[in-house]
Amino acid sequence: MNRLGPTLLKPRKAPKQTRSAATIEAIHTATIQVLLAEGVARLTTTRVAERAGVSIGTMYQYYPHKQALLFAIVEQQLETVTAFMLAAADRLRGRHVGDVAEGLATAWLDVKTSDSQAFRAIYSIAAEFDLAEGMGRALNHMAEVMSQLLAAAPDANFEDCDAVAFMLASMIGGSVRTVLDAAASEENLMRLRRELPLACRAYVTAAR
Repeated sequence: MNRLGPTLLKPRKAPKQTRSAATIEAIHTATIQVLLAEGVARLTTTRVAERAGVSIGTMYQYYPHKQALLFAIVEQQLETVTAFMLAAADRLRGRHVGDVAEGLATAWLDVKTSDSQAFRAIYSIAAEFDLAEGMGRALNHMAEVMSQLLAAAPDANFEDCDAVAFMLASMIGGSVRTVLDAAASEENLMRLRRELPLACRAYVTAAR
């Protein structure tokens, strides 16, 4: 499949009024529903418009094609996750390194499992587009935030705090994505929720 770069996938316009924002939300919700029911191959802007209760003309005002719509869904989820994790970071600032690592893992699990089916759908479409830059930027941002948190911990004594933060971000993000990609059972999600925070705490404690 030919991949479109991020510039070509941007929406035609951003919503500026409450009514427009509501329309965008309806379109995004319908997109997730169609993805879950039909899969990415059978998703079309027409199907999404019908599910959202909007005209195809309204759809094209915002999204000129299917790829732009799916790109917008992924971008929205990245923004949601980033905002959630930044809020968690504020709550964890000044805590001990083990508490920071465990709290970050728990926060990531909370946001990713808040709508696990939607995130599974989003993971399935992420590979369709040239999102390496955006995904890498999000990972680096979170690693920077984690590094600052760990460095500010009263018991911090890391030789390379940035390296520890990068590994922590990779552990958390990679573990959760692997489990969600595999359409994990509720039992395995519970295991991940129990074991991942402990693993993260053990890692940063050993890395001091």
